[in-house]
Amino acid sequence: MSKFGIGMAVARLSYNCDLLFRIIELKKDETGRDIAVLYGEDFRLIADAPFTDLKMIDDTERNRFVDSEREKQEHSFSLFKQDYHLIKERNEYQSTNGYSVDQAFFQMPGRVLHLDGDPNYLKKCLALYEKIGVPVYGVHCKEIEMPERIGPLIEQIRPDILVITGHDAYSKSKGKVSELKAYRHSKQFVQTVIEARRKVPHLDQLVIFAGACQSHFESLIRAGANFASSPSRVNIHALDPVYIVAKISFTPFMDRINVWDVVRNTLTGEKGLGGIETKGVLRTGMPFNRFEE
Repeated sequence: MSKFGIGMAVARLSYNCDLLFRIIELKKDETGRDIAVLYGEDFRLIADAPFTDLKMIDDTERNRFVDSEREKQEHSFSLFKQDYHLIKERNEYQSTNGYSVDQAFFQMPGRVLHLDGDPNYLKKCLALYEKIGVPVYGVHCKEIEMPERIGPLIEQIRPDILVITGHDAYSKSKGKVSELKAYRHSKQFVQTVIEARRKVPHLDQLVIFAGACQSHFESLIRAGANFASSPSRVNIHALDPVYIVAKISFTPFMDRINVWDVVRNTLTGEKGLGGIETKGVLRTGMPFNRFEE
């Protein structure tokens, strides 16, 4: 009987145990070797590995991974909060005519529709959206089902921002880096972006982030995504899409977002994430009346 099981925490010896994975499937390859299908615990990567390449991770080692990731997340969140407060102060200054008018105002951040191929990642992302204050509707959906589901979801939710993500990986054995067929789920992400653009063609009426670890960045941008992964075919963090769309959600619709301003506060950076110049979606209104019963 195998010592490995579904849901077990493991790392890959051939990569010096650099990332934490969980086992989602056990199978045999064409030669009869025992193989585990792995999902990254904090990075949007799917991988196959033989049992001989796996190391079981105990609670102590797992806590070290968790503590390291928590530190990175707190750093990114603090950078985002700095940006958010600057944007809020500027909006307040403009809305009150340089503080010369004593008038309360309200803000309507962009609404997000987030499709995720991994329910655990979706749960983590929804918690961060709530912490930041971004209105979101989250849907767990297998990558292969996304193209057919996206149209009705857009009609139902009418989002300002769309996130299409889950798991992906480039496989050298399946083709060149430039070939879409060499990627686990990039083709499905591209098809989903195309279907979304059939519903909302304008790049500033629906802002789209698409992709996961090592995804085919160029195809996603050509399909109509505003932001995508992964320019250098590196792994991206599970929470990176949240930091990107939060920046867009809280940037006024009259302002253009510099790509570097969006990418710099993510956990992965410009090697894993990129995009095109895009308008924000935040709208400010007044007066703000607080009615009491």
